Amino acid sequence: MSAPTDWATKDFYAVLGVKKDASADEIKKAYRKLARDNHPDSNPGNTQAEERFKSISEAYGVIGNAEKRKQYDEQRTLFGQFKGGFPPGGGAPGGAGGVDFDLSDILGGIFGGGARGGRRRSPQPRRGEDLETEASISFRQSVEGVTLPLRLTSDEPCTTCHGTGAKPGSVPKVCGKCQGSGMQTGASGGVFAMTEPCSQCRGRGLIVEHPCEVCTGSGRAPSSRTINVKVPAGVKDGQRIRIRGKGGKGDAGAPAGDLFLVVHVEGDERFGRKGDDLTVTVPVPFDDAVLGGEVIAPTIDGSSVRLKVPAGTPNGRTFRARGKGGTKRDGSRGDLLVTLEIEVPSELSGEQRAAVEAYREARVGGTS
Repeated sequence: MSAPTDWATKDFYAVLGVKKDASADEIKKAYRKLARDNHPDSNPGNTQAEERFKSISEAYGVIGNAEKRKQYDEQRTLFGQFKGGFPPGGGAPGGAGGVDFDLSDILGGIFGGGARGGRRRSPQPRRGEDLETEASISFRQSVEGVTLPLRLTSDEPCTTCHGTGAKPGSVPKVCGKCQGSGMQTGASGGVFAMTEPCSQCRGRGLIVEHPCEVCTGSGRAPSSRTINVKVPAGVKDGQRIRIRGKGGKGDAGAPAGDLFLVVHVEGDERFGRKGDDLTVTVPVPFDDAVLGGEVIAPTIDGSSVRLKVPAGTPNGRTFRARGKGGTKRDGSRGDLLVTLEIEVPSELSGEQRAAVEAYREARVGGTS
């Protein structure tokens, strides 16, 4: 990913094919489609698709992050205002005409990409990119927690050249044009002196004379790996979990990015969720609801719980089995809410029908 001072020269919205006011979901949707279409695994040997994939990943790494997107938009606005300079003799704001003005004083002060007084920072090792993936788990796994193996593909330091971009046995040399700073200053046509990424080394500060055959001198290459991620108990459908330091690897000892896991929870035929408690509906015979009895309710761990049904229990009454729900985040267990559904038999034996008719006769006769 490019340094913040290089953002102004790139239109990340155009790379992803979205408008500047696109929502986060629209940006994410566009990125996923483009990344899938241009992924190196889907285009073996296609160097153009590989370069597009890198550009797409870089663009999403900036405008797909709310904080970086805000910085990017501010820098692009400043760049648009200042790249033409002030009219001759007009002078810089707050000063007299003819004063040289270095835009890096503004951009560097805001985005940390430069320093005042002509001093420039050497290019800093790039932090690994943030990654996002999705996983589907069962309802029971969401209740009890689960450890998932996830296969991740990201743009990481090339393992052949160890991120230098140089062919094994050779080393990059310091760029003679920018003296290793990665930045150059040139006239803008006005009274400003524009600081921008070095045109010779493209902001890296280094020149690779003998490029690595794997990464073609970029120092980055697609890499796949499998990691185990623990999904905590009580996770909800659509929840986004952040796993720090499990994203893309950084350059030259720079910290790794973070991994964001979006969890999709499958539905369950028997159980539901209500806050930290679980819900289940069990049938109860008509006579047990009238005269009293017991029901046996299943629990999420496969066992069961026996509940007493008082005489005269109406349809839809809910009983609470304490501590029989799922595991909470603090390790304690929630409750199981058992709702009774009175069974009405579709067929009756002769003896059963006679008993029901006798009940009806007694009920009607008792009210006359």
